[in-house]
Amino acid sequence: MSEAAIAKKETLVQEATAKFEAAASVVIVDYRGLTVEEVTNLRKQLRDANVEMKVIKNSILSRAAKKAGLEGLDEVFTGPTAIAFSNEDVVAPAKIIDEFAKDAKALEIKGGVIEGKVSSIEEITALAKLPSRDGLLSMLLSVLQAPVRNVAYAVKAVAEKQEEVA
Repeated sequence: MSEAAIAKKETLVQEATAKFEAAASVVIVDYRGLTVEEVTNLRKQLRDANVEMKVIKNSILSRAAKKAGLEGLDEVFTGPTAIAFSNEDVVAPAKIIDEFAKDAKALEIKGGVIEGKVSSIEEITALAKLPSRDGLLSMLLSVLQAPVRNVAYAVKAVAEKQEEVA
């Protein structure tokens, strides 16, 4: 192999390592059997959620994962592999891919990484079932507002009772 080819592969490994290290979550899928239209649609959905999907050679992914300190992904890097990196939202790639896989039976989740920890298919699927970040924030907001709302109702009730007495 020429030195130029080796240098190019090393650059690809470094880029993939940087993506693994920067990602909040990574979902690894087998896209074999998807049509071009389905892959394009999936990429568009992921891109809209600020998730980057790439097809990278398994040997490069394997080396990059080892450099990033992620052990146990070698068995995942077999066959046609696409990988979705999300730097912001931990839930987004799992949710989008899991939802897409319900219609496109050929798409298969192989594994992933959640916040720097290698995760199984079951953990990725469980993550996909969680509400989105916005949904979780609205739930938190309603929980925080409940005590204030209850105090306001109590004060209003006391004020109304005082008006009745007067």
